[in-house]
Amino acid sequence: MVTVAVEEAIKMLHLLKKIFLAVLMVVVSTASSLTAWAGEKDIVILYTNDIHCAIEDNEGLAGLVKLKKDTFAKTPYVALVDAGDAIQGSPIGSLSRGEVFTRLMNNVGYDFAIPGNHEFDYGMERFLELAKKLDCGYYSSNFVDASGKNVLPASKVITFGKTKVGFVGVTTPSTLTSSTPKYFQDGNGNYIYSFCEDTTGQRLYKQVQKAVDAVRAQKVDYVIVVAHLGMNDVENRWSSMALAQNVAGIDAIIDGHSHEVNPATLVEGKDNKYVLITQTGTKLKNIGQLTISANGQLSSKLVNGLVEKDSAMESAIAKEKAAFEEILKQPLGEAVVPLYVNNPETGKRLVRTQEVNMGDLVADAFKEVLNADVALVNGGSIRKDILQGVFTYKDILEVLPFNNMATMKEVSGQQILDALEMGVRKLPEESGGFLQASGLSYVVDVTLPSSVVLDEKGGFIKVEGAYRVQDVKIAGKPLELEKLYSVAGNAYILEHGGNGMTMFKNGRLLFDDSTLTDADVLIEYVQNHLNAKVGEKYKEPLGEGRITVKGL
Repeated sequence: MVTVAVEEAIKMLHLLKKIFLAVLMVVVSTASSLTAWAGEKDIVILYTNDIHCAIEDNEGLAGLVKLKKDTFAKTPYVALVDAGDAIQGSPIGSLSRGEVFTRLMNNVGYDFAIPGNHEFDYGMERFLELAKKLDCGYYSSNFVDASGKNVLPASKVITFGKTKVGFVGVTTPSTLTSSTPKYFQDGNGNYIYSFCEDTTGQRLYKQVQKAVDAVRAQKVDYVIVVAHLGMNDVENRWSSMALAQNVAGIDAIIDGHSHEVNPATLVEGKDNKYVLITQTGTKLKNIGQLTISANGQLSSKLVNGLVEKDSAMESAIAKEKAAFEEILKQPLGEAVVPLYVNNPETGKRLVRTQEVNMGDLVADAFKEVLNADVALVNGGSIRKDILQGVFTYKDILEVLPFNNMATMKEVSGQQILDALEMGVRKLPEESGGFLQASGLSYVVDVTLPSSVVLDEKGGFIKVEGAYRVQDVKIAGKPLELEKLYSVAGNAYILEHGGNGMTMFKNGRLLFDDSTLTDADVLIEYVQNHLNAKVGEKYKEPLGEGRITVKGL
C-alpha cells in the first residue's frame, strides 16, 4: 500500500509540475509597452512573419526599428528574426522582384530569416540572388536538393552573454505547390528540390530533428524553431503543432504562414516538455516579443499601437518609394461599383471559399482577352478589394501581385471537373486553389466528404468517390466529359500545377504564357472591353451566381 501511495504521489507531483510550468512559462499580453523582467540581462527576441512587403502598414518598418532600439536600451541582448513571406505582396515588391524589401530588411537589421513559400515567387534563380544580398542570410533545415543536401544553412547559434540560443529554420513543404512548382524542377519536369514532404509528415520531422540535435550538440541553452508552417487551415502533418509533438528538444516555435494572431499557445512536445508557439498575424499588425528572462523563464507577447517611428528608417522608405511613384499612380479606370475579395461587412476573406465580384471580374478578363470558352482563376492569386472611384496601376498590382503569366490550354471536360473538385476539397475551410470562373457555373455540395486523392507533394491524383462538384454548365449547357474546351487562366494553375492542379499537365497549349501577366490581362479588359469603367454587371458583392455552395 505504501508503494501505491508513493506512485500516486509521484503522479500528482508530475501533474502539478506541468501545471506550474504552463503558468510559469508564458506571460501573454497585447500591450504596446515593454515590461522589464527581473534582472538586467534578459534576452529579447523580436519577431515578424508574413510581412508581405508591408513597408508602412500597421506598425510599419520604422515602428519596428524604433521598438528594436528601445529594447536595446533595456537589455544588451536583443535579436530580430523573420518567419517568412516578407519580400512579396506589394507593387514595389513585384516591380523590384524582391530587391527593395531585401534592402529594407538590411536597413532594419535582421539577425535570422527563413524563406516562406512566397520568397520563391520570383523564381529559384532570383531567390538565390536575393539570399546572397540579405545580410543575415536565409536558413532552412528542410530545404534540400535532389541528393538530400541542404540548400541553405539549417541553423544559427547566437550567444547572449553566457547564454547560447540556437535558431533552426523550417519552411512549409506545401511550398512545392503553393509557389510555382516548375521553380523546383529541371527542364524535364523532374523535382530537383524538396522540402522533405511526404504523406505522413515523418520525413519533415526526421529532418528537423537532425537539425535540432546538431544545435543541441553545440551545448545551447535554448532551441527556437523559426518556422513557416501555420497551426490552422494548413495540412495537419506539416503544422507547427505537429512539429512540436514529433520533434524533441524544441523550447519555442516562432511561426508563420497561416496569418494567425497567436500571442502564445502551449503544446506538449515529444519529450513531455511544453513548447511555446506564437505568431503575429500578417502585414506587421503586431510585432512579436519572446523574452528569456534572467531567471530562465520564457514568455511571449505581441506588441502593437506603436506611436514613435525611427526617422532614419522613414527616410530610407521614402527614398525607395520615390523611385516607383510615377508609374504606380497612373490612373487606369473607374470602379462604378465596389469590387470585393472580402466580406464588405466583416472584412472576412471570401475569395478562397465562394464567388465574389472581384473573382468574376478577373476571370472574365482572362476569358474575354484570350477569347476562351472558360476561364478559371485560383482565389489565392486575387488579393485586394477595389472600392468605388478611380483606380491606379498600384491598385491593380495589389489585386494581382504575383506577376503570374497568362496562358490558355485545350483540355477535356473531365479535366475541368477534376480541377473544380480539387479547388473545393477543403470547403468550408479556405483553399488558395478555390476556382473563380467565367463562362462556367457549378454547384458544390459540402455535405459530401472530399474524396480527392493527393500524391506526397500535394498534387492531384484522382477522385475515388462521389464528386462534391455537381451540375457544371458551360455557356448554359451541361459539361461534356469527353469534349475539348479552351480554358484561359494563369500559368501557375494551367501550366505549372500550382495548388496541386496537376490535371492540366498534358493539355494542348493554345497561348504562350510569356507575353502577358495577369495584371496586363485585367488592364486590357478594363480599358478596351469595359471602356475603363467597371459597372453594373459587377454590382453584386457575391457575384452573378456562377458558383453555388450547398450545405453550409
